[in-house]
Amino acid sequence: MPSDQVLYQAAALCLTYPDDDFHARLPLLREAAPQLRQFTDHAALTPPQELAAHYVEVFDFRNRHSLYLSWWRDGDTRRRGMSLVRFKEVYRAYGLEFSGEELPDYLPAVLEFTARTGDTHLLTEYRDGVHRLRTRLTEHGTPYASVLDAVCATLPTAGTGGPR
Repeated sequence: MPSDQVLYQAAALCLTYPDDDFHARLPLLREAAPQLRQFTDHAALTPPQELAAHYVEVFDFRNRHSLYLSWWRDGDTRRRGMSLVRFKEVYRAYGLEFSGEELPDYLPAVLEFTARTGDTHLLTEYRDGVHRLRTRLTEHGTPYASVLDAVCATLPTAGTGGPR
């Protein structure tokens, strides 16, 4: 797997709730994705309950740090429903069915899709939202901002994201 794809898979894991599986994978994440070392070092040194509480504080209480990409473009409007359908269509074009508990625009799901397929189109299309999320996480002072820093550093310019 090319290094950007490894980074996307590792970033997807870092941006999900830090459960026991996350903590078990942490040494592998630290080794596989040195671009995420700032976050993975923090996660390794933070007690699991504290890291989980921080995750909930940052991502679960408000949309200010929404991990749902279409929210950044569409907000809570009818247009968002069409965007969600489009995410599913992109997944289907690669023979993948989205069956997660989250919505198909969930950033960790999009990162995992990108890692598996090499298609950066969804990340490129929603790069403004990813950048806005990164800015807000930085302003909030959370270590999760460094994960977005690493992802944003890899994003191609519009029009070079691969097949649709």
